[in-house]
Amino acid sequence: MKKNVIVGQSGGPTAVINASLYGVVRAALERKDSIGSVYGMINGIEGFLNGQIMDMEPLEISGELKLIRTTPGSYLGSCRYKLPEDLTDPVYEKLFQRFGQYGIGYFFYIGGNDSMDTVSKLSRYADKAGSEIRFIGIPKTIDNDLMYTDHTPGFGSAAKYVASTVREIAVDAAVYDNKSSVTIVEIMGRHAGWLTAAAALARKCEGDNPVLIYLPETAFDEEQFVRDVKRSLETVPNLVVCISEGINDGNGTFICERSSSVGVDTFGHKMLTGSGKYLEELVKEQLGVKVRSIELNVCQRCSSAMLSGTDQAEAEASGARGVERALEGETGKMIALERLPGEGYQIEYRTEDVDLICNQEKTVPKEWISENGSDVRREFIDYALPLIQGEVSVPRENGLPLFAWRK
Repeated sequence: MKKNVIVGQSGGPTAVINASLYGVVRAALERKDSIGSVYGMINGIEGFLNGQIMDMEPLEISGELKLIRTTPGSYLGSCRYKLPEDLTDPVYEKLFQRFGQYGIGYFFYIGGNDSMDTVSKLSRYADKAGSEIRFIGIPKTIDNDLMYTDHTPGFGSAAKYVASTVREIAVDAAVYDNKSSVTIVEIMGRHAGWLTAAAALARKCEGDNPVLIYLPETAFDEEQFVRDVKRSLETVPNLVVCISEGINDGNGTFICERSSSVGVDTFGHKMLTGSGKYLEELVKEQLGVKVRSIELNVCQRCSSAMLSGTDQAEAEASGARGVERALEGETGKMIALERLPGEGYQIEYRTEDVDLICNQEKTVPKEWISENGSDVRREFIDYALPLIQGEVSVPRENGLPLFAWRK
């Protein structure tokens, strides 16, 4: 008897998370010899617990499935639901009863660290319970912080957006050159500065803006920051500075905590915001120059306007490879991207043990960061540049992007 597929999305959306969804669904629909129905979880594992699912095959018939490829956000909806650490918790029995109810044999979850934690727990419970359901994680995160993969789908498009936007900000800042000014751009990144580092791609030549880039991988010193800004203003009067939202003093205190109370999300992560505004006030007070701060906020994570062709293709392929590996019998694994050595950019897809990936964070290598912690080195540029290549044509309607949406 054929087993059915269930696929879900979790965590923050990206510009290509739906391309991964398309990859899973399309590959599963093409394997009718081995797979029965293909279901989507509405609002991730939390929605599935409540019996919220949809049949994905009608989307193929209507043509909506193809439109999903260029639609940002999470088509199926997302959640930030953390499964209990205790595998004897009743929620697991309830979940597996639901799996049985829908005849599920293959489970795919598209997400980041916390989503891989879900895959890990479910696959471990399945092993304990003697279930033959196969659980596969499909990587997704703009943070690019998943272990055992060269990079994650979602990062390339977000990096392209950051680099393009910072270049536009730099051009805007250079309009008036009669007075010194500082523009501080706050970019997402809690403990890993991959996305902020992508601002370096905005430079047209050596010495171009953004002159200063600060990542959470190095301790942030306010006094040194002010000295860096003052020195840079001597040669670049319209200075652009990029910072990660998670810059910290090296002892566990985020810079943004000095200006506001910081809440936590459902996973216990501090909700960071305000680092740019805090430094704006600091520069204004210490140097007395014109200064403004800009927080790129949610726009950077899932804008379709600057989709990377490479990123979209790899997201889709990651989903499809997940189906292949599950049908081959693998479980408790995540699809990983391996960059091949040699000239030119090439990758291969493989699987890695999800238990080694979940709840870990891959940070920017220290050797890729300048000695004084205010810039990134050429190694990062060489790493990131291939990931933002390629343009994607997004369907339009009345001059605006046409997106798929769940009726």
